[in-house]
Amino acid sequence: MRSAAALAAPAAAPTGAPTGAPRTGAAARLVRLELPDASPLPSPYAEADRRQAVMDLLASNHFAPAGLPDGPYALHLAVREGRLLFDIRAADDVPLHALVLALGPFRRLIKDYHLVVASHEQAVAEGGHDARIQAIDMGRRGLHNEGAELLVARLEGRVELDFETARRLFTLVCALHQRI
Repeated sequence: MRSAAALAAPAAAPTGAPTGAPRTGAAARLVRLELPDASPLPSPYAEADRRQAVMDLLASNHFAPAGLPDGPYALHLAVREGRLLFDIRAADDVPLHALVLALGPFRRLIKDYHLVVASHEQAVAEGGHDARIQAIDMGRRGLHNEGAELLVARLEGRVELDFETARRLFTLVCALHQRI
């Protein structure tokens, strides 16, 4: 059964990089993302943010799990019992490996991210000045960067990510965990 939040990108042929060599191209790429826990978000802005993160992630990403065969990969991303679950699968949905990360180190960032999103929505609704909205957006970008750095660090040695992939995944983690 596929969730409504399942999205796919066009598949590319594996590159078959030699063992130990950095994987590139389809060998280190997500071509499908499923968010089994995805439910409607509390605002159109948050929903658009999630949708854009998924589209951008599938358009361009670097995702190379250590010790797994070359990709492309599908990822089922979910929150279970206060933990972040990366259910990594082959492009044909064959399960390969599951990684579980504690959400504790992300809690402050997720909470701050939701506060910034709410501030942005309020500023736009009140017809806020461009300078105020730009300042809020700068804060949001800073939180994205901090969340991406933390995600890269927490996945070090297990999944190689580029910075933009980590930023988009952090957005999705925030969308999956609305109340923290």
